[in-house]
Amino acid sequence: MRKEKMDGKVAIITGASSGIGEATALKLSEKGIKVALAARREQELKRVENKVVEAGGIAKSIPTDVTSRDQVKDLVSEVLNKWGTIDIVVVNAGAYLRAKVEELSVKDIEQSMAVNFYGGLYLILEVLPIMLKNGQGRIIVVTSFDAKKGLPLDAPYVAAKFAMSGFAEVMRQELKPKGILVTTIFPGRVDTPLITDLKVPSISAKISPGKVAQAICKVIYKYRPEIILPKQAGLLYYLNVISPRLGDYLVKLFRLEGWYE
Repeated sequence: MRKEKMDGKVAIITGASSGIGEATALKLSEKGIKVALAARREQELKRVENKVVEAGGIAKSIPTDVTSRDQVKDLVSEVLNKWGTIDIVVVNAGAYLRAKVEELSVKDIEQSMAVNFYGGLYLILEVLPIMLKNGQGRIIVVTSFDAKKGLPLDAPYVAAKFAMSGFAEVMRQELKPKGILVTTIFPGRVDTPLITDLKVPSISAKISPGKVAQAICKVIYKYRPEIILPKQAGLLYYLNVISPRLGDYLVKLFRLEGWYE
């Protein structure tokens, strides 16, 4: 997709009631992209819709629980009924649980997978036939740096994010020849309601949702297969590839797992 052709395109954004999703909705609508906003919190979703419209954009809020395949199907149907097509999908809905491995239950893992993996999977599989028919599309998958380097206390989140990033990596290779470009975003700790009480050291300071949204907007115009934010997180990843032992040591040295007050 070229920049001059983005005006009037249609995007679905999950997790759009706050944080990265809200910031992305505002960024994309500034470019003339129509945004369908999906999340569970109806009042917050409507607030974001109003914010987009007041800024001159076009938006539609559609309350959706992405863990329900039927609700995801309804979401896609409603967007098609309103705007006739879907050009861009931003898979962003997430849930975050921290606990020691020995304290986890199978249900904890299943709940994390339901939101962080299956929720995105349901949406992608519903939209994919539309994009294949159109011969083009953009799928932006917001995972986490946890999908590059698993951090202590994050096992349920890490498991789901690794699954999602692995699926996206395969999609990227299979779908590119068919005109569908897949990008995976790996942000570090983002200053969102998911981790309001999580403290992180200065070397791994929380990044703003706006910075992630800006990266999402950029890759829609200029394709990149992956983006790691911030840059120092990328350095940790590459060092961990060279030596997992070194990666583990740096996580412990800089207390990158975070902690609660």
